[in-house]
Amino acid sequence: MHYTGTIWRPPYEAASLLLEVTAGCTHHKCKFCTLYDDLPFRFRMSPPEDIECDLQEAKRAMKGWNSGSTCRVFLTGANPFVLSYNKLTAIAELIHKYLPSVNSIGSFARITDVIPKTDEELAKLRTFGYDGLTIGIETGDDEALRFMNKGYTSADIIEQCKRLDAAGIHYNFFYLVSVSGAGRGEIGAKLTAEICNQIHPALIGANMLTIDPASELYAEIRRGSWQEEGELEKYKEVRTLIENLQIPVIFAAMGASNAYQFYGQLPKDRKKLLAFLDEIIGNVSEEELQRYRKSVHHL
Repeated sequence: MHYTGTIWRPPYEAASLLLEVTAGCTHHKCKFCTLYDDLPFRFRMSPPEDIECDLQEAKRAMKGWNSGSTCRVFLTGANPFVLSYNKLTAIAELIHKYLPSVNSIGSFARITDVIPKTDEELAKLRTFGYDGLTIGIETGDDEALRFMNKGYTSADIIEQCKRLDAAGIHYNFFYLVSVSGAGRGEIGAKLTAEICNQIHPALIGANMLTIDPASELYAEIRRGSWQEEGELEKYKEVRTLIENLQIPVIFAAMGASNAYQFYGQLPKDRKKLLAFLDEIIGNVSEEELQRYRKSVHHL
C-alpha cells in the first residue's frame, strides 16, 4: 500500500480500509495544526495508478473474506473530499471494480470542500457510496474561526451541511475544545450547540486542544495574543456543549487528546454524561490533568 507521512483517521474508522488518494491539506493555515508538517509539500493527489495498485493489493488480501460481506473504505489525507466530482467518481468506480462488497466510502472533509459541488453532484456522489464524512468544524464561534484561520464561518457550516443533509450524505463533526481560548470556552460551546441544533451531524467528537510548540498558535501565545484554557475549564466547556445540544446525536470523546474518554447518545444519555463530567470537574485536580496534557504531542 502507498502511504505518505503519518496517516490520521478517526477512532471510529478503525475497521475501514485506509486508501490513500491524497496527502496533505489544501488549506494548511489553521494556527493550531501541525499534523501534516512532516510532508515536503502542502497537498497532492495520489497518481491513479497508485490508487489502482493499492486496490488490487487489498483485493488479494481480502480473498478469504465472505464475498457477500460489507466493507467500508476511508480515503486518507486531510481533505480528500476537495477533489472534483469527476475525480471522486473515478475513485469510487475503481473501488467498486476491485472491491464490489464496499458500500460506503468516507473521508475527512473541510466545509469549503462542499461549496464547489452542485446539489446534483452531491446527490450522485451519495449514490456512488460517499457517506459518513468527518468534518473538523472545530467550533461555531466565529471569533475563534477567524483567529484560527479556518477559512469559513458558522453560517457556512450551516449552509453546506444542509446541502449534505439534502443529498443524504451523513457527516460527523470534530469539535476542538479550548479553540475559543481562556474565558470563552463556554461561550464557544453555546455557539456551537446553536449551529449544530440547526443541522444533523450523526456524531460530535470532542478533542482537547494540545498545543505543539511548532504551531503558529504557540507563537501567538508567546506574543500574548491568545491564552489557552485550563484543563478543568475544558471539561466545563464540554459539559456546556452537551447541556445545550437539542438534537439526537452521538457524543464521543475517544481520541488520545482526552484524558478521560466517554461515549453516549443524546438525549438519552445526557444525564449520565453530565454526571461523569461533574465527577471529573469536582474530583480531579488541574495538576493531574496538566500532567496528562504534557504527555500528548498533537491535537
